[in-house]
Parts: sequence; C-alpha cells; structure tokens
Amino acid sequence: MSAELVAFFKALADSNRLKIVGLLAQQTYSVEQLAALLNLRPSTVSHHLARLSEVGLVSARADSYYNVYQLEEAALRKTNLLFSQEDLASMINDVDLDAYDRQVVGNFTNPDGTLKSLPAQRKKLEAVLHYVITAFKPGKHYNEEQVNKILVRYYDDTASLRRELVGFKLLQRDSRGGEYWRAAEVDNLGDIE
Repeated sequence: MSAELVAFFKALADSNRLKIVGLLAQQTYSVEQLAALLNLRPSTVSHHLARLSEVGLVSARADSYYNVYQLEEAALRKTNLLFSQEDLASMINDVDLDAYDRQVVGNFTNPDGTLKSLPAQRKKLEAVLHYVITAFKPGKHYNEEQVNKILVRYYDDTASLRRELVGFKLLQRDSRGGEYWRAAEVDNLGDIE
C-alpha cells in the first residue's frame, strides 16, 4: 500500500496535474480543451493525464472525435484522502475557463466576426454557437425574419445556423416555429470575443 500512496502523491505533485484534477472534478474535458484552459501543449496535457491515469485518478472514454477524461473519485476515497468540492474548486482559481471557447471562435471567425464555416466537431460547434447566441437579447422574442437578419451577420446559411442553435437548445422557438427567443439557460453566458 505504501508504494501505491507514493505513486499517488507523486502523480499529484505538480501544479498542472492538480489543476487538471480540479477541472475534471467539475466536468469532463478533452485533451484539447484542457490544453487551451491551462495554456499548455496538448502533448504536455496528455503526459499529465497519463500520470494521473496510472494511479487511477482519471479515466477516458470516447466521445465523437475525442477521448474525454473524467475524475475517478473512487481513487480518492480508496486512499482515504477526501478532497471537498471546495478544495478541488480552489485548485482552478487562476484557470481561464473560457480560453478553449475563445480559441475555437478565433479559429472559425474572420477578422470582421463572420464565421468561416460551421465546425463539424460537436464541442467546437458548441463554442461557435455560444459566440453567436450572444447577439440575441435575453427575454426578447424574434420572428424568423428578425432571427435571419441577425444570423446573416455571422453566416450566409442562416437556416443551418438557426437549426443548430435550436438543436443545441440555445435558441428556443414556439411550436409553430414563428417566434424565437434566447434560452433562459444561456442568459448568464459571457461574451466570447
């Protein structure tokens, strides 16, 4: 057991690995997302994840094009070390949680803010859609013509963009499809610039 504890503590003996544990305590992330959030190269993040995985602290599962990593809380309990949610959250106080989304939006937008294309990968598409939805005012209702007028400022294929916003539940519409509004769940989103 002592060799396991030494390996466990060695795995946590790095500030970036502690930040990864803190981030994964909140939600799952891909290597690319963690790299953007921590301002590290993906290869460095992969190395850290491998070290954490060796001691059973993280595991990966396939999700579309990515492996997403999650914290294995059982490994923390097995070693009789309990970190509270506050302890884990404090490990990421200096992490910019919007860095990945800004990086994706930067890659998919032109200097004038229009979209070059819609990303095929789900996580990247979601970041781009969060960027677009900020053009809609919380609580305001729009007819389809008004929605298209806003969306064309971002992308010529307004039907595809509108469909994706509705599909990701960022934009809601009435049952007849004639009226749209920004979903209440996204009203607290910050602007991604």
